[in-house]
Amino acid sequence: MRKAGGIISLIAGVFGVIAAIVTLLIGGMGSAFEFSGSETVVWLGLGGILFSFLVIVFGALAINAKSKVIGGLLIVFSIVGAILGGTFVAIFMVLALIGGILAFFGARKQNMSEEK
Repeated sequence: MRKAGGIISLIAGVFGVIAAIVTLLIGGMGSAFEFSGSETVVWLGLGGILFSFLVIVFGALAINAKSKVIGGLLIVFSIVGAILGGTFVAIFMVLALIGGILAFFGARKQNMSEEK
């Protein structure tokens, strides 16, 4: 389950980056037309890119992780990314959250089976 969680998180991170770029484009167009609140949308896009990259990195680390720390950080980054990334990014951060949960509990079961 650890590898599956890492792969799911990688895929969610890549799609999260794409969604964050779309959010940045929407915020940039809003700024060009001087709409109110467009600066907030740009900041949401930047937060989405940051946390999507963190999900990609920790998703890759979760594939071969021996401890539950990587899975726990993946869960934290996906929750914060869903809050700070905007609606489009939040959709994929839910998928990253599922991957983080799989990586968190998969590492525990893997360690128990190695002791036997």
